[in-house]
Amino acid sequence: MLFRLAEVYKSYSGKEILRGVSFQVNPDEKIGLVGRNGAGKTTVFRLITGEEGADSGEIFKTNNLKIGLLEQHVDFTENETVHTAALSAFERLHDIEAEMRVLEIRMVENATEEVLEKYSELQTEFEHADGFTYTARAEAILLGLGFTKENWDLETKKLSGGQKNRLGMARLLLSNPDILLLDEPTNHLDVSAVEWLENFLQTYEKSYVIISHDRYFLDRTCRKVIEIEQGKAFSYVGNYSAFLIERELRREQQQREFENQQSYINKTEEFIRKNLAGQKTKQAKSRRTMLEKIDRIEAVSADRSSGNFQLKNVERAGVNVLMVEDLAIGYGEKFLAKNINFTLHRGECLGIIGGNGTGKTTFLKTILGHQRELDGKIMWGAKTAIGYYSQQLEDLDERNEIIAELRRVAPLAENGALRSFLARFLFVGEDVFKRVADLSGGEKGRLALAKLIFSNVNVLVLDEPTNHLDIPSREALESALESYPGTILTVSHDRFFLDQVSTQILSFEENYKIELFNGNYTDFHDWKIKKNENREPRVEKNPEVKVQLVKTKSEQSNLSKNELQKIKQRFEEVESEITSAEESLTKITAQMNDSQIIADHSRFQKLTKDYQTLEKKIQNFYAEWEKLAEQNASTEI
Repeated sequence: MLFRLAEVYKSYSGKEILRGVSFQVNPDEKIGLVGRNGAGKTTVFRLITGEEGADSGEIFKTNNLKIGLLEQHVDFTENETVHTAALSAFERLHDIEAEMRVLEIRMVENATEEVLEKYSELQTEFEHADGFTYTARAEAILLGLGFTKENWDLETKKLSGGQKNRLGMARLLLSNPDILLLDEPTNHLDVSAVEWLENFLQTYEKSYVIISHDRYFLDRTCRKVIEIEQGKAFSYVGNYSAFLIERELRREQQQREFENQQSYINKTEEFIRKNLAGQKTKQAKSRRTMLEKIDRIEAVSADRSSGNFQLKNVERAGVNVLMVEDLAIGYGEKFLAKNINFTLHRGECLGIIGGNGTGKTTFLKTILGHQRELDGKIMWGAKTAIGYYSQQLEDLDERNEIIAELRRVAPLAENGALRSFLARFLFVGEDVFKRVADLSGGEKGRLALAKLIFSNVNVLVLDEPTNHLDIPSREALESALESYPGTILTVSHDRFFLDQVSTQILSFEENYKIELFNGNYTDFHDWKIKKNENREPRVEKNPEVKVQLVKTKSEQSNLSKNELQKIKQRFEEVESEITSAEESLTKITAQMNDSQIIADHSRFQKLTKDYQTLEKKIQNFYAEWEKLAEQNASTEI
């Protein structure tokens, strides 16, 4: 165990956020912490680090636990450069190096046995901590997070807020804590840096807990999901996609148990009401006492409305909505991208991706006519009515009340119609009279989308539309856009969102290059990997390995029919064992969330050991399964 929360409660200004949260994090676990905005995810991090204390309950940590927290606001010392700030994560190694230099001088003057022994101890510690490679590791992480060598000598005080956060992450990853707590780690990263971070975490040897709205990122980095819902914690084995399935099954079971209990309670209360003053008074009183002691099962709360983003019917545009020929974009004489060519048809969705500064937002502004193209042609088709969603939300007038802001796109609409529409975006009751200036980022994002959709346009141009939305709101928006009859162009770093809505991908690459691909993000990503593999010359570094591989494959093809049948049989057995083991792991997880078991320390410790043993067993099963799957494929059983 690294740390454990047991029946933790936390309130702010009388509002209860956590209501008996219990869960445990063990060594080597890769966890996603999910829940709606305001559910208490960041509060959990503050409690773990000791920044805040719980109102009640207990938080247990192993002795000398080193926690690495990704902070949203990062500070650096005076006169630090990007390179020295990254290397500051290795403070102990620097101290060892300095002490070794002093001892080396003393060894020249007087190499006593005591000096030699101390130097040997320091050298062993330095080697054990990979002291000879720490500079290379730091530079690799800087490059992965988007700091080119030209940036390494920049003073940290000259960095933007986003750059400081990325540098803070680099320093955190290099500090090698026992557990990483990452709160929205992808916020300031472009797609290439996010993919680098995914690969880094997939090979990271220690534990981490990630809070993120990036579902694609959670899918690729997490093997367990803990959801904070209604102030409690629920644990699920698997990545984010597996969590969605398991959560639905849990909610269905909980709802059935709630309904059965309610039926029992209603019948019992009816018996008490009829017999409390009659011949069966004693039985009625006994049942009333029993009802007072019963543990009430909570109903599954219908998901608080995520916003009904259902788009209205729109006027039908022509078949060719947008044609772009040899387009070049940029500012003045500076090109950001050129040779952009595509035709977008009615009903299609163009997903636009690329690194920071490659020209995505500039492209949108250029096709909208907000700035001039440097070369080429932009031709909009017939009957196009365009609505633009800016990630800066610059179209909102902060002086207005919410209902007045919506009225800007429909001056003649009745108040009832406006209020009804705003309710779909979670603005209910007196909320509609809040001033725009007083809204949070998420609320402003929802209002901007409400305006855009209410305006009844047939072309949506969206610049990072999911930035201010939590996961359920993103899912609702995806559902609406999938059924939208018009045409969409959207810049987004949310790859899960692009998978759901895009029919084409326009990728802004380095050196002004453009890639156009028919399909969603995942198809594009796989295609690009294969393309790069085919482009790179293959250098055989170890010919002996190649010979052995060929020999192995030949041997497999010469296996007897009986041996082939045994491989197939074992393959099916392992699949069954994996299913059975995962079901057992789910049951143990449910027990570990039981408050009575958590209170029983010895029982909880036994469950923890069982959990770790079973999880390791499952990993071994999967390793065997993969090996058998390869044999199955190569022998064509």
